Amino acid sequence: MAQLDRLLSHVIAKAGLRLEVKADRKPRLELKSGESVDLLPNPLPAVMVEVLAGDVVPPALKDTWLNEGQAEFDYDQGGQAFRIRLSRFQDTPQILAIHLGPSQKPLPGGLPEAPPPPKAAALQPAAQEASRPMAAPRPSRKSQGHPLAERLLSTLLAKQGSDLHCTTHEPPLARIHGDMQELEGFGPLDPATLLEMMESLATGPAWQRFQEHHDADFAYPYEAGGCRLRVNYFQDRVGPGFVCRVIPNQLPDPDKLGLPDPVRRLAGLSKGLVLVTGPTGSGKSTTLAAIVDLANQKRRDHILTIEDPIEFVHPRKGCLVNQREVGTHTDSFKSGLRAALREDPDIVMVGEMRDLETIAIALETAVTGHLVFGTLHTSSAIGTVDRIVDQFPADRQQQIRVMLADALKCVVSQTLLKRVGGGRIAALETLFITPAIANLIREGKNFQIASAMQTGRSYGQRLMNDALVELIKDRKVEAMEAYIRCPDKESFIAACKRAGIPFDLRIGEPEA
Repeated sequence: MAQLDRLLSHVIAKAGLRLEVKADRKPRLELKSGESVDLLPNPLPAVMVEVLAGDVVPPALKDTWLNEGQAEFDYDQGGQAFRIRLSRFQDTPQILAIHLGPSQKPLPGGLPEAPPPPKAAALQPAAQEASRPMAAPRPSRKSQGHPLAERLLSTLLAKQGSDLHCTTHEPPLARIHGDMQELEGFGPLDPATLLEMMESLATGPAWQRFQEHHDADFAYPYEAGGCRLRVNYFQDRVGPGFVCRVIPNQLPDPDKLGLPDPVRRLAGLSKGLVLVTGPTGSGKSTTLAAIVDLANQKRRDHILTIEDPIEFVHPRKGCLVNQREVGTHTDSFKSGLRAALREDPDIVMVGEMRDLETIAIALETAVTGHLVFGTLHTSSAIGTVDRIVDQFPADRQQQIRVMLADALKCVVSQTLLKRVGGGRIAALETLFITPAIANLIREGKNFQIASAMQTGRSYGQRLMNDALVELIKDRKVEAMEAYIRCPDKESFIAACKRAGIPFDLRIGEPEA
């Protein structure tokens, strides 16, 4: 049964003349009296209207509808004939259904009687049901999967891609070793196919969130590929789309990641705040998962993680591990953090410190004697300190500096670069909070931290430029790639000269 039939049954029951379904509006029914009434309590988003249209358009007109944005055909529902007109104006879909009367093809036993008008008490639940995700029933979605999704994901893994991008009217693309590449053997994806594939992957709550808000995040266990996927659904001006990030089932190996010993020792801290920062897609979650796994192996404590969504799954090794997902197990990062203090944790991992309140609670948790790991979207270790302080009102900033000086133990800032010969490698900037640096933070002299890092390499301090120069000297990264990724380009060129790397920016390559 097509989902549009639910609305058409109300047209028949109310002896209506025509039904108009427009994106972001309530479906309107025109009665014989000339009056118009709303059939549903809530507007239907564009994605729902696309689903309604895709369910009823005949196969012969499907390409016309997708490419030209219009189609017209006769449709029979419950023995009643309708003229359906589909149109799309400025990417906004619209359905017009004109009630023609009894169908010319009577059912056995004569024409069916119009269903009686629903009672007032029963009308509201019916309307609510119609306003839910209007796609085919999906009780066994997880077990069946989707053939196209399986092909796409297997191709992504075969090419060692990190992300899969599927967008309406575009062929699927994958990020492979940092570059976006079109996947061969797949044509442009139409909205109906995308929605069908997206529904097959999504959990029930995630699909409902996408229908209501045009955005959804969730984790999908892809057992056939031996991995998990961090999935984001979205709606843009063209139609629906999604992005999948591959998360291996195997926890990351610190040796393969190249984590230095000072960073590994962070897993043994008894208390304090440790931050892993960097731009989106720089491997923050991977580094953090490796550190947490080291703690899980060597300690006998309680680890609590709050993530959106859960990415790497940590089994119990030496520690008891509880992993909570925002939106599923707790309302938000801040509510999960508040509850964490009553759950007797030794280590708390916060997937993302997004707002002032989450940062404040994480800082207070670290000050009260817990070890807190978190991530921030900043481009440098020193900039992370400024970012945290600047989040707070001016009258609280001195108090926050004092708390940071006491609680902050390390900031690891990283970026991913293309490795020579294929693949990617991380460059790490590490800021360990020594008594001297804690005093600079307390006094608001963050501009002097870089000098203190240069003279404190025995503590594990390393500036990003030093990490990049080391990768170039080891022939793991091209000089131009490092130059593009470095946050301070003038200092990087000077660092190359001091290291004897003849980097010539005019031609973008080291001199012969």
